[in-house]
Amino acid sequence: MKIEVKRWKDISIKDRALIFKRSEQNIEDVIPVVKEIIQNVKDNGDKAILHYNEKFIGIPATTNYLKVTNEEFISAETELKSDVKEAIRFSINNIKRFHEAQKPEAMNMMEVSPGVFAGERATPIDSVGLYVPGGRGTFPSMLYMLAVPATIAGVKRICVTTPPNNKGTADKGVLYACKLLGINEVYKIGGAEAITALTYGTETIKPVVKISGPGSMYVTAAKRLLYSAVDVGLPAGPSESALIADNSADPYNMALDLLVEAEHGSDSSAILLTNSLENAEKSAKYMEEMIENLPEPRKTFVTDVLNGYGGVIVTETIDEACDISNQYAPEHLSLHTKDPWDTISKITNAGEIILGDSTPFSAANYSVGPNAVLPTGGKAKTYSAVGVRDFIKYSSVIYSTQNGYKNMKPHVIALADYEGFTTHGDAFKKRK
Repeated sequence: MKIEVKRWKDISIKDRALIFKRSEQNIEDVIPVVKEIIQNVKDNGDKAILHYNEKFIGIPATTNYLKVTNEEFISAETELKSDVKEAIRFSINNIKRFHEAQKPEAMNMMEVSPGVFAGERATPIDSVGLYVPGGRGTFPSMLYMLAVPATIAGVKRICVTTPPNNKGTADKGVLYACKLLGINEVYKIGGAEAITALTYGTETIKPVVKISGPGSMYVTAAKRLLYSAVDVGLPAGPSESALIADNSADPYNMALDLLVEAEHGSDSSAILLTNSLENAEKSAKYMEEMIENLPEPRKTFVTDVLNGYGGVIVTETIDEACDISNQYAPEHLSLHTKDPWDTISKITNAGEIILGDSTPFSAANYSVGPNAVLPTGGKAKTYSAVGVRDFIKYSSVIYSTQNGYKNMKPHVIALADYEGFTTHGDAFKKRK
């Protein structure tokens, strides 16, 4: 394939809007189909799920195999290669170490004025359904990225949905990671039907109060349609990345890193922003060579991304590249500049920021420690990475002494009278 190097100043306003919108158009296009799936699963439960597993995966809808059995967990641990098990254990340890620091104290209080105390009490949510994708690969990394903070938060019921293969079995790596983290409620179901089942429940699956995890455009569309019925968590998926580089960067490493998120699927996005035309052209050439040697379906995915929602863009300055990136608000951002610590001061919107070219996107995806489940579609302007806080709720706690009550009384009465709320004021005026 030929990768076109474009100058930002030459890109039309219409085409710039398409770059910023990326896969949002795909999500809008599948809304009608997803609405039908939601209604079918809501009305018909397990029968509808088995129907979709047969339709999309090819598993005969003759028996209810949806819940993973203990024998399947044992088989997964036995059959999984030792190096993969060691990598999962290594990564889980790092993820735990990072996320344990996020756990808040159970309750805190402070005296906000004489005799008036206020604070917060942190308690875990009651239940969560973790969505682990599987249609375009296997993702034990997504399981532990979601499950580790949920377990640290103390969520009582953690269940998992993940698409099965055409033999009706779940990914061994996902099951092994579940076993390590003490999760035994796993269902072999994916797509919009999984999100619906977690929302409303079926004969086999009990509903949850929150859903967390990335997914395809169908999963994302289902979350948008069901957000009023269940907490769907941060918007995650399809995958995306941006890389900012100057003339000091290595164009070969730039090429390697830009392809990482692009191989997730044709609806992913990956853009290179650089003020160096020379590096842009060299990196594009390296990518063309690398893509030719990729296996399918990764070759097709990357080709589609770099011809669609991604590409190589030359800016006038690094400041302009940062401005574009901030408007784009990428899920993953890597800074290949001479002084990345200076460049990061110009970044305001990104789910994750990687400094320098010694840490590929894949390191953060798997093993470093910070969470790799990140906001997509420009939502990094207001959302943050998944963390322990996503599985905890906070209740305000208030206490007043008699002196505190007396100190507040005239102020509360004045405000209640001003706003015209009679009983608000009476609660102080008529109190015995």
